Amino acid sequence: MSAPIPFLDLKREVAAIRPEIDAAIARVLDSGWFILGDELSRFEGAFADALGVGHAVGVGNGTDAIALALEAVGVGRDDEVITVPNTAEPTCAAIASLGATPLFVDIDADTMMLDPDQLSAVITKRCAAIVPVHLFGHPAPMAPILAEAGAIPVVEDCAQAMGARLAGRAAGTFGRAACFSFYPSKNLGAYGDGGAVVTSDESVADRLRLLRNYGQRVRYRHELAGHNSRLDELQAAILSVKLAHLDGWIERRRALAERYRHGIDHPLARHPGVAPGAHHVYHLYPLRVPERDRVQARLAELGVSTLIHYPLPLHLQPAFAHLGYRPGDFPNAEAAAASMISLPLFPQLTDDEAARVVAA
Repeated sequence: MSAPIPFLDLKREVAAIRPEIDAAIARVLDSGWFILGDELSRFEGAFADALGVGHAVGVGNGTDAIALALEAVGVGRDDEVITVPNTAEPTCAAIASLGATPLFVDIDADTMMLDPDQLSAVITKRCAAIVPVHLFGHPAPMAPILAEAGAIPVVEDCAQAMGARLAGRAAGTFGRAACFSFYPSKNLGAYGDGGAVVTSDESVADRLRLLRNYGQRVRYRHELAGHNSRLDELQAAILSVKLAHLDGWIERRRALAERYRHGIDHPLARHPGVAPGAHHVYHLYPLRVPERDRVQARLAELGVSTLIHYPLPLHLQPAFAHLGYRPGDFPNAEAAAASMISLPLFPQLTDDEAARVVAA
């Protein structure tokens, strides 16, 4: 009997780059410096260069990245922030942590990205930011979103989209700021927690650096009430190693996705939509099928591990019941949640394993 196919296997990734990782960790240990040092500075510079932005500010995790970015552009208590209901909970947790209220708009039925045609009906005078989510590795439609936003700051959630592009331009370079997660499973993941905010706005970058480190520019002189959210030296060194491999890993993801797209030919299976001009980096491959739970159970019997991203939209989660949304408010997001199943897809997945997924 064939071995089960994992949804993700980070041990394979580590094995492929172990000598580089060991050297990076040893370099940090030998330096004796673990917070806000040279490794972070080097990674922030390389990360900003990879995206083509002026500044990258490493922070503790992706949730903090969103919260600090929103705080840096002026979001505060009793403000409203618009996002989508089909994202992961941390997007809304970050908004709520500032005392702001998350508001939702529905998604495009094909790409599952924010539908910009829905924005005008939701924007009020209290709207302090819009957070489009580049979900699953696909970029959101930024031009119409920015047009609808006008003077309202746009903060991109790029947690799942490092390397994605739209009309040749990197996701994360359209808004006032953009937020990245380096959770281990991400396309560019740390071996622990981590995140970053990128921006080409000097004032936003300066405020972010204050916010992440207790509000201090000079030690023990606190210009504002800041936070403790810093990407540590070990994670920065590891991420520098992995950043050099990212392009090749993305191409492998795209090749595996094409194998699924062309190999899974069931008339009722709906593959992820790709908008014109979008460069999808396939952090996930969410296939939509009828009787999703039955399909998932059968795949498990055949040794294929799958996950659901995400089974209950945020507007229906108990944590956000006070917002007053009801089933049926966002039909596209709800339909996607009821039918999606994410297939195994990571750079070290073998051709044989991918073929077995297709055959299953």
